[in-house]
Amino acid sequence: MNQYMVVVGVAVGAIAVMAVVFGMDVMRMSVSVQDYDIFVDPIIDKQNLFVTGRITVQNTGHLPLTGLRVNFGDGDVLALGTLDPGEKIILSPPPDNSMSFVQVSGDNGIFVSKAYRELPKMVGMMGS
Repeated sequence: MNQYMVVVGVAVGAIAVMAVVFGMDVMRMSVSVQDYDIFVDPIIDKQNLFVTGRITVQNTGHLPLTGLRVNFGDGDVLALGTLDPGEKIILSPPPDNSMSFVQVSGDNGIFVSKAYRELPKMVGMMGS
């Protein structure tokens, strides 16, 4: 019986350690750690007949982001203004845009430049 209690104690201890480690990791993703931070994710979806794009912009900081501007390339610029903490918007590039890159800039040193990424195609899905 004593050996059984030791094995159960070690198992419970291991589970507790894993819960703390994974909990801290999830907490870090959901709690902002910087005053001014932004997440930008440009995605391009190439179908057989057409190409669509979307850009996700999210304020992942503690404070509002002000003076935000999105440069879609090809001279297409959109003034977003202010984005509150946690606020997320999804944008589409203008028609006839080459969709090669997106730049998001704003006050307080915010600048992100990213190329569009293409999602992997799955068998049986539209456009594959």
